[in-house]
Amino acid sequence: MTRKLRDDCFLHDSDRLTHAEAIAILRERVTPIVGTEELALDETPDRMLAEDVIAPRNIPAHTNAAVDGYAFAFADYDDRNGSALKVTARAAAGHAVTDPIERGSAVRIFTGAAMPEGTDSVIMQEDTGTETRNGEIWVAIPGGLKPGANCRLAGEDVKEGDVMLRAGHRLRPQDTASAAAAGKGTLACYKRPRVGVYSTGDEVIRPGAKLEPGQVYDANAPMLTGLIEAAGAECIDLGVLPDEMDAVLESLERAAEEYDVVLTSGGASRGDEDHVVSAIEKLGALRMWQIAIKPGRPMAFGQIGNCVHLGLPGNPVAVFVCFLLYVQPVLVRLGGGAWPEPARFPLKAAFSVPKKKTGRREFWRGYLTSDDGGTLRAGKFARDGSGLITGLREADGLIEVGEDVTEIQEGDEVAFIPFTEFGIRRF
Repeated sequence: MTRKLRDDCFLHDSDRLTHAEAIAILRERVTPIVGTEELALDETPDRMLAEDVIAPRNIPAHTNAAVDGYAFAFADYDDRNGSALKVTARAAAGHAVTDPIERGSAVRIFTGAAMPEGTDSVIMQEDTGTETRNGEIWVAIPGGLKPGANCRLAGEDVKEGDVMLRAGHRLRPQDTASAAAAGKGTLACYKRPRVGVYSTGDEVIRPGAKLEPGQVYDANAPMLTGLIEAAGAECIDLGVLPDEMDAVLESLERAAEEYDVVLTSGGASRGDEDHVVSAIEKLGALRMWQIAIKPGRPMAFGQIGNCVHLGLPGNPVAVFVCFLLYVQPVLVRLGGGAWPEPARFPLKAAFSVPKKKTGRREFWRGYLTSDDGGTLRAGKFARDGSGLITGLREADGLIEVGEDVTEIQEGDEVAFIPFTEFGIRRF
């Protein structure tokens, strides 16, 4: 069943938040709002799991051979001098030996075959010699083996009753393989949140149209489409909102009735032509978060009934960075996933910044490089302008710099967050 959005989902009691405070409030207050559906395994990669997957049986179900060779009972074997054992049966994967194995004998066995009852060890065929005695095959097993050699034990991967996958986990190909190994043909997954996306501004036109003086092409919409899909949500492009209050009100109200989330880029400030903030205040509740970060301070979070509103700045770099830091985890959590916390990797700086303003957390566009000794280091894109898309294209990730830092000298340790932590491929 679809859950209702909390009335105080983004409520806070501070006019300006640090990055850590903003994340803490979001983690506490954002909960899943979408329903669930049963999906075939081939439909589940990148979907959010809605129920724990419990192992219904041991995996593997039977102790089996890890190599081609001969199975035998270690009790019948001289581990110092080796033994010669008569081969009395043959076991292949999918063709188990059901008859009792006579004491002192061996079984020709192949990789994956269930170990016959009474056997507990396997010798690789490359390490053996065989001969025929009176029409019977005997195998010579050299000394030096240990009990249980070359066997995969029943349940050594997963034991019956183990939690294999937990609800809220985003399913990867290796996860669907685990579910398949447990015999699961379908999995309960959360439905993908539906995100309606508006660009804003009279100056914004879509690529392909003729560019008139004072106009700019909309770089945000196609970028957001890819980012939203990478976050596991469904993106619906709703076009460009004009700088006209009635049109903004009508469009946002209509979208809020149809979509789980409405995402806008631009119009997140309180200028005369920035109508999005005022429209959300009239239609629902707006929590205008002045987050102490760069880029992207004017982030807007609000709600219209059961629809979440996320208001991004207008400059592409600020849109990109704020989406990764705040919008992506919100979308993941609204869609049933566990809150994703990107890993920070400590790297030596291959650059210097002699002066940085305190009191705000900054996220610089960074790239991976190496010194003469081959040690990985973090480089920084030289220009920090929020409209310079080239820096995004050339970057490998973000360099996170704390509020109290006043300078960075070459060789200082910095926190590097690769874009791969957000599901964005490096190449």
